[in-house]
Amino acid sequence: MKTIMNVELSLGYQHWKKLMLENESFRQKNQMNLLAYGHEEGNENKVWVVMDVPSMEHMVGIMNKPEMIKIREEAGAILASQELIKLVE
Repeated sequence: MKTIMNVELSLGYQHWKKLMLENESFRQKNQMNLLAYGHEEGNENKVWVVMDVPSMEHMVGIMNKPEMIKIREEAGAILASQELIKLVE
């Protein structure tokens, strides 16, 4: 199942990208396949991520793990701004 997530950043895109790439093993371990990512044109403080995951419930469960919350906060994600969308083909 494919999902699109967007979130606002407090520490900028380059910081977020560096930490996001460093956490590939965490994503693999948790069946989160990163398909694409980037920021809005002209706004490096809002990123978009496309992932393939087993289910929306799986994705939400991973996102609520304390380890994942810590990773996202350290990357500068403003968690209250986050949106998660399930794509239907």
